[in-house]
Amino acid sequence: METMRLPGLYLFICYGALASGFLQNSLHVPRKITGLDRGAGLESKIISETVAVDKKNYGASSTGLSMAFDLKDEDTNMFDGPLALAKERDACGVGFIANTQSGEEFGTHKVLQQGLSALDCMEHRGACGGDGVSGDGAGVMTQIPWKLFSEYRSDSCQQPGVGMIFLPRDEERRNAVRTMIEEVCTTNELDFIGWREVPVDTSVLGPMARDAAPSMWQFFVKAPRRLAEADDERDGFERTLYLVRRRFDVERRNRGLVWDDNDSDVYVASFSSRTIVYKGMVQACVLPKFYKDLENPDYTTQFVIYHRRFSTNTSPRWPLAQPMRVVGHNGEINTLLGNVNWIKARETQKDETHSADEVQDLVDYESTENIITSCNTQDIPSKLEPLIDLGRSDSANLDAVFELMCQSRHRAPCALMALVPTAYENEPALKNNPEIVDFYRFHGGLLEAWDGPALLVFSDGKSIGASLDRNGLRPARFSIAKDGTVYMMSETGVVPDLDEADIVEKGRLGPGQMIHVDLSTGEFKDNIAIKSEIASGNPYGEWLKNQRKDIKRKDSPPDRIYPDETATFAQSTFGWGLEDIGMQIADMAGSGKETTYSMGDDAPISVLSERPHVLYNYFKQRFAQVTNPPIDPLREGVVMSLAMTLGRKESIYKVSEKGARLIHIQSPVLNSAEMKEIGALEAEEEGGFKQSTISTRYDISDGPSGIKEALDTVCNKAVEDVRSGSEIIVLSDFAKDQTVLDGTTYVPPLLAVGAVHHRLIEEGLRMDAGIVVETGAAWSTHHFACLVGYGANAVHPYLALETVRQWHGNGKTQKQMASGKLAKATVGEAQENYRSAVEAGLLKILSKMGISLLTSYSGAQIFEAIGLSQEVIQTSFKGTTSRIGGMSLEEIASEVITMRPEVADAKMKLVNYGYYKPVPKLGEYHINSSDLAKLLHNAVGLDKTVSAATTRDEAENDGVKPASVADYEIFKKSLESAPLANIRDLLDFESDRQSISVEEVEPAAEIMKRFCTGAMSLGALSREAHETLAIAVNRVGGKSNSGEGGEDVIRGRPIDDVNSKGRSPSFPHLAGLKNGDSANSYIHQVASGRFGVTPEFLVTGKQLEIKIAQGAKPGEGGQLPGPKVSEYIAGLRASKQGVTLISPPPHHDIYSIEDLAQLIHDLHAINEKAGVSVKLVSSIGIGTVACGVAKADADVIQISGGDGGTGASPLSSIKNAGCPWELGLAEAHSALLNNGLRDRVVLRVDGGVRTGRDIAIGAMMGAEEFGFGTIAMIAEGCVMARVCHLNTCPVGVTSQKEELRKKFPGTPEHVVNFFEFVAEEVRQLMAHLGYTRFEDLIGRADLLKQSEEQIQRVSKSRGVHLDPFFGGIPNSKDDRSFLRAQVEGTLVPKDALIHTNKLSSDLDREVCGSADIKKVISDNYGETTANFDIKNTDRSTCAMLAGDIARTHGNNGFKGKVNVNFHGSAGQSFGAFVLPGLYVRLTGEANDYVGKGMHGGEIVVVPHADAGFVAADSSIVGNACLYGATGGDFHANGRAGERFCVRNSGAYAVAEGTGDHCCEYMTDGVVVVLGSVGRNVGAGMTGGVGYFYDPSNDLEERLNKEIVQMQRVESSEGEAQLKHIIERHFEKTGSEKAEDILNNWENEIGNFWQVYPPSERNNPVVKKDVFVENTLRVSASAPDGALCFLPVGGELGAEQTQRCAD
Repeated sequence: METMRLPGLYLFICYGALASGFLQNSLHVPRKITGLDRGAGLESKIISETVAVDKKNYGASSTGLSMAFDLKDEDTNMFDGPLALAKERDACGVGFIANTQSGEEFGTHKVLQQGLSALDCMEHRGACGGDGVSGDGAGVMTQIPWKLFSEYRSDSCQQPGVGMIFLPRDEERRNAVRTMIEEVCTTNELDFIGWREVPVDTSVLGPMARDAAPSMWQFFVKAPRRLAEADDERDGFERTLYLVRRRFDVERRNRGLVWDDNDSDVYVASFSSRTIVYKGMVQACVLPKFYKDLENPDYTTQFVIYHRRFSTNTSPRWPLAQPMRVVGHNGEINTLLGNVNWIKARETQKDETHSADEVQDLVDYESTENIITSCNTQDIPSKLEPLIDLGRSDSANLDAVFELMCQSRHRAPCALMALVPTAYENEPALKNNPEIVDFYRFHGGLLEAWDGPALLVFSDGKSIGASLDRNGLRPARFSIAKDGTVYMMSETGVVPDLDEADIVEKGRLGPGQMIHVDLSTGEFKDNIAIKSEIASGNPYGEWLKNQRKDIKRKDSPPDRIYPDETATFAQSTFGWGLEDIGMQIADMAGSGKETTYSMGDDAPISVLSERPHVLYNYFKQRFAQVTNPPIDPLREGVVMSLAMTLGRKESIYKVSEKGARLIHIQSPVLNSAEMKEIGALEAEEEGGFKQSTISTRYDISDGPSGIKEALDTVCNKAVEDVRSGSEIIVLSDFAKDQTVLDGTTYVPPLLAVGAVHHRLIEEGLRMDAGIVVETGAAWSTHHFACLVGYGANAVHPYLALETVRQWHGNGKTQKQMASGKLAKATVGEAQENYRSAVEAGLLKILSKMGISLLTSYSGAQIFEAIGLSQEVIQTSFKGTTSRIGGMSLEEIASEVITMRPEVADAKMKLVNYGYYKPVPKLGEYHINSSDLAKLLHNAVGLDKTVSAATTRDEAENDGVKPASVADYEIFKKSLESAPLANIRDLLDFESDRQSISVEEVEPAAEIMKRFCTGAMSLGALSREAHETLAIAVNRVGGKSNSGEGGEDVIRGRPIDDVNSKGRSPSFPHLAGLKNGDSANSYIHQVASGRFGVTPEFLVTGKQLEIKIAQGAKPGEGGQLPGPKVSEYIAGLRASKQGVTLISPPPHHDIYSIEDLAQLIHDLHAINEKAGVSVKLVSSIGIGTVACGVAKADADVIQISGGDGGTGASPLSSIKNAGCPWELGLAEAHSALLNNGLRDRVVLRVDGGVRTGRDIAIGAMMGAEEFGFGTIAMIAEGCVMARVCHLNTCPVGVTSQKEELRKKFPGTPEHVVNFFEFVAEEVRQLMAHLGYTRFEDLIGRADLLKQSEEQIQRVSKSRGVHLDPFFGGIPNSKDDRSFLRAQVEGTLVPKDALIHTNKLSSDLDREVCGSADIKKVISDNYGETTANFDIKNTDRSTCAMLAGDIARTHGNNGFKGKVNVNFHGSAGQSFGAFVLPGLYVRLTGEANDYVGKGMHGGEIVVVPHADAGFVAADSSIVGNACLYGATGGDFHANGRAGERFCVRNSGAYAVAEGTGDHCCEYMTDGVVVVLGSVGRNVGAGMTGGVGYFYDPSNDLEERLNKEIVQMQRVESSEGEAQLKHIIERHFEKTGSEKAEDILNNWENEIGNFWQVYPPSERNNPVVKKDVFVENTLRVSASAPDGALCFLPVGGELGAEQTQRCAD
């Protein structure tokens, strides 16, 4: 058999040698730093050449480009990608006001005035351009103001079409465009009435906006005479206006009226006989001053949509302001690439009933309807402007599709329901409305959801409404007045001077909900009413019953398909390694979960690796950060779905029963039984779903070039079969036996599915068929995500399931099951476990991008390629960013063949490639090896055998040996001569001056001030390791980082009790201390779990870091395994000992750029002296994200590489998400510089930074500070055992076990020695380069070049090129102004500048400035009361006061009492960080984040006494209230929004109803809800108790039962606690609901459910007859800051009642 296999294979390998030279298993060519080797006398020359930044693509740089990277007349690819991904993202505030009852036919001016006032009150949700004055955008959409336009109306045309257009300022250009518009209108029977120049005042614009401002005009046209009789509703007229508008752009291009400068805008903001849009790049208050019409009393309207924009870009672009033509969008469409791809696929779809030739008559009623409702008439560039374009924003593309659907047969709410569906599956609120569920089931098969956080306000002129995304990740409040006015807004309180007595209802939009107002009748419909009305329009349920075929889950067959030897051979050819079975398959099949691992990814990127990699490894998953949030698959999976469909899809613009004819599958992961059932549907009597299977295998003898012909053959066959009627294409690499395996190889399935997907799109056939990939080359969750992401509808992983069967039958597996080490499972159960693990992993991957539905992820291509050539991208992955070039098709084919056992010399065994765990000598290279650790230990003088457990106390200098320069040189050289691993390994230095003596270079002490430690948490690290690092970096003047989880307050005090042996009684577990040391971390991190975030923690940090993402697992929350949650750690984190902590993804208060700005505002409020840093992870588009963060007033931006370390993370996350920091840092620095924002922020970089060379390269790419993570741990003793997640670290660095912690060998001196070595290495490099000051290297990418010598060492590919990317870094050699911040015209060091809150904190300053309050705080005694008015622009109110108290008295030391009463509508984060002794009362209402981080004291929110609405039924506070609270009492006399008490770990809270996800991630405290709740109650709740009033008995269906249980209140202690909390609530708020319950207590107690997690099962309030002490806690705080208790079995006395009430 061996000899028969070799000839064809030998031929293939020979071809492969020519193609790539990739034959060796190991190449160890030393890397040379050529600049250093040339010596000190070097004179370097740089070719001088100037290349301008492409201003149209991204920003306008004032500098030239770096010329050390030769672009060869190419444009840089740094910002390649869709506009909405790589160049501009936005968020905003939005709302509407509608009143159809007041005024005459055309409404009132008051409605417009109120809208403009509301817009002004949301200014803080927007931002300004680089000049600080030009707004990012503001605008309004209204009814056309016919009174203002009376001269353009006539008896024959009462309501003409009105166009609002932006034109060039140049008169000649403008006139040419105007002529074109007139002629196009006339040609299409729109008689032209005339032009009107819009009255504007350009003097009110900021400089940037004024320079870019177009000329504003309006034009008026009459309705075509042909439409006069058949068009009473003017729908035909609107369609003609719509189509003619799209015709304008085509004709403009035909006439050459296209320019490429700053006077090129030709944009029709609106063209309608119903609505008009006024918008621009202005601040909210400037809009009516700029557009004088808006101040004209004749401007009347029945409605107004208003919008204020926050853009991540600073270059004004007037057309991007909103509202768009039908939509005002606050949010981001995460699925945009997929949505655009699928719309494009539909546009090429052939339509038998209508042809493209019909796009001639844009007037006839029936003709325009046919054009509108056909997919294939939308993509005719010679006729109509393209419907969608990735050169537009996500909002503009959504608006375009929504507008088209509204023009077709969809009503506006119907179109939005289809585009942005609610999470209807298992939704209790829809149990009585099956017609709504059927609507969503039907449209879900036709149309991929436009998924992402979104508040959408819409109007087609006939109705107006608003809808929220399925996750509810945008605030949306509404009020209804007695006169019928509906006020809908992102924030409540934005319409000033509303009389609460006139408001009859206050509500909020929950996840997926909609409200709607009919503009002709004024009728208001809530969510159920409008959706039921829409859903009843067609018999969707009947259609589905008749047409849809549902494939139910089936058990996987137990039978093997290969003998063991053949299975192993097949596994090898597909790239499987021993680890894949021993780690991934074993964990997934054994426990149904992905493998958890630690320490990050220190292996080479795939294209630089000397080992063969599967194609998936060249793709990095993208993830959400800042501008859109990841979502939570663990706790909020109710909104997610993996369901997919197969078959031909009909047009989305018209609906019929044919649209239901699809095959529906519950999961994209299919087994052979389900494949067989799908195959049976080919029979006519079963549905007639014709299918074909196409093999992706080809002969080995064809050589590497054969892959191209094989791909062509597969694509051609797919086209042929679909044209012949096939509705399911199966792409299969299955080989029936060993003979086939011997003689053939295969096209990698990812390459094949991408090529077929795009080819079918090009041929107009993609919507006619589904694609199933049947493959042996998919086993990891990342593999499935890639296949679906590039076009697969489903995957049959036949070899993965075979491997599970093989693993299950293995003797070792059976022994482990028999011994109890593995849970017993049948072979069928093991296969189902595997599938469940894959599905959970897919949900996690979707969620980290903020996507809920797999149908939206399919074809969305949400990846970045690293190491693939444009040939490969254009063949299979069109639209994917690949910025450094790399593998060709032939090189991929050669890599595939090297996996075969004959080539790998595996002798019929799987190779252990060592991709995850290092394998000495034979495996993949890992940078952080145990050998490297030994070398560094020798250098810094560390002996790992010396510790508290051995001889440290007797050893001289605690066993610290002298640092060794020689050993550090060995350490450094070992890295220099190692295999290639990182992009920076391909770079070299090239100076522009002669070398100098190192004595002339600034001292190491100055350089070390730029050093930071990575954000490693106390919990992931032991106390010893964490505190040692902090002390060390504090010694050298750098910045230590607490990581997530808080810090012991003792660390905030200087260490001044150190004895002569370096021991401190305060820190007895540490060695090598000195008096004056500090263990307080300079940087205190605030992460999504809010663990340890208290007022004292925040005020004792010198910098506060917001953790948006973590390099090892961006898009996911932190993870701390239960065994590491010791009593000490649980105490710091206010959690339960031994309970695993998995933080939520960062979305609760960071779900958009303006909400990040709010959190930054909160932190600046409580600690004005601390800068705020924001931690991001490298990914495509990070440049535009960084711009948004800078505009949000961050002081520091940290760019982390995707290879960062971690204490615990899913293995697939460690390996497959996040990009090298070289890419992210260069992009962020360049974008900030191009946008004029670089001087506002300090840039920090971390992720695998190890040496002075890394520091120098990072500085030249723009970094000013540098983080050390894993390498710093190694310096204090880490031996890279990679068992951090198991709590078994042999040297106590990452263990919480006492016996292991005693083995910790490190001291601060070891770490200081390392930092000094690195700093000295930097100095040597600086001397070589001829630079004396480190800051002179920052941003100097012109001192770097691509090393051709290193490029030649890339063994796999000759296609790697760095110049196109790094050539995009602006040349800042001469302009160094970005290194200083400008304050009132004066340049100051950036690290001395801290952004402070502006007007939004003035009320807080006034409160803090009260003499009486200051005296009580100073005296720590007494009581005072103050009263203030408040409005929604007053944000973070009380945070400054809490900071003043915490700075003086810590968390719990304040003994006075401060009462602060507010009246009005409070802005976001009202009562943030309130602590004991502070009592806050609000009469009015509040927005999101009330009581954020509350630590004690009290917050009471009640409505105005004369309010005209029922308090218990109305919203009074917003979303995420009490997020991260650690104590205090909260009472709301009304309903709260989503995520009430999320991560509550100590507060006692009462509300009278909540939205979804109540008590999510709660770890302690008590929550009482006296009204209805949304779904998913108690998700992730591991501590605390909840009481829910449920007279309708429907809580059970709304409860997340994964952890918590529910029962009636059984114990007398529980009843006493509940009753007294409700009594307290009544006393505090006067709640009618509480009073009614108390007055009928004996009956009402039976209507309460008690919800609790397992940790509380023995709590006396939960369990009957449990022995308790003498007191029962009924409140979190009391006037003296102590706890408020009730004697067990007793009643509150008068004194106690008053004490708790006070």
